[in-house]
Amino acid sequence: MLHHLSLGVRDLERAGRFYDAVLAALGYRRVFEDDTAIGYGLVEDEDLLCLKLRDDAVAPGPGFHLALAATTRAAVDTFHRAALATGGQDNGPAGLRPDYGERYYAAFVIDPDGHRIEAVTKAAPDAVSLMQVFKAL
Repeated sequence: MLHHLSLGVRDLERAGRFYDAVLAALGYRRVFEDDTAIGYGLVEDEDLLCLKLRDDAVAPGPGFHLALAATTRAAVDTFHRAALATGGQDNGPAGLRPDYGERYYAAFVIDPDGHRIEAVTKAAPDAVSLMQVFKAL
């Protein structure tokens, strides 16, 4: 359904440090950058998430958050630690959320620009990510 999503940020360097860390935890990397934008994804020049430098950037209000898929619970844990280490605020520690489902494991943070971000997986506790399989080969 979605091709990519863009978030307005007031400080591209600061936002880049934050998203480099949290998205690396989920297996993503910078796929392009210039003076006014940084794109993240898996394939060069094909961004799935783009940060756009804007002096007037304001995070969306209550009711909006961006949920990012994680392949394992360990990735959710790493996402949360990385967010807090790079200027994010805790908005719900990593853990099970039984109200959302039996295996719904998520962490919630607020990025340096005020965007509400979640990492979530429904994988079993002992699930192995494809990234781990490929790295082992």
